[in-house]
Amino acid sequence: MKRIAVFASGNGSNFQAIVNAVKRSELNASITLLVSDKPGAYVIDRAMKEEIPTFVFAAKNYQEKADYEREILKHLKTNKIDLIVLAGYMRLVGGTLLQAFAGKIINIHPSLLPAFPGKDAIGQALEAGVSQTGITIHYVDAGMDTGPIIAQEAITLTEEETRESIQEKIQVLEHQLYPKVIQHLLYNKEAFHQ
Repeated sequence: MKRIAVFASGNGSNFQAIVNAVKRSELNASITLLVSDKPGAYVIDRAMKEEIPTFVFAAKNYQEKADYEREILKHLKTNKIDLIVLAGYMRLVGGTLLQAFAGKIINIHPSLLPAFPGKDAIGQALEAGVSQTGITIHYVDAGMDTGPIIAQEAITLTEEETRESIQEKIQVLEHQLYPKVIQHLLYNKEAFHQ
């Protein structure tokens, strides 16, 4: 069985969706490790409840990114990780991990990239007054949400939308699409098609 590590910084709803997909046998993988850069994040409680090992760190305790990434790398290698899945991990991945896991790190972002990269994509979409937004799953490179796109799904926005209503629609999409894409990437060589 393929082994994945999930990186998350917050609530962990995508982490939970991946866990649930494994439990429903929709995702044939073992979530072998949760990596979090926020010691108080709720996602850590979720992992503990599911008995998934965690590596939690605070970046401020390390002199530079390469130092904590080397530490993460040790855990990834010990756990024989096949794929790194970013799920609300709020740090740019550095060269140490990118080199060791080239083409094996993916991220989910709440916009139709290249539109609205970075933080608060939903707020950016609201401010821009767009009629459509959505989600993008992409490979991770050294840039901010700039890696090759694997899959996208759109939602149409009404004039009554709020940040909360968009967030809700986006999360429904994320929770459906992310496990499917992970399953595909673990077991298929050709590109993902929806």
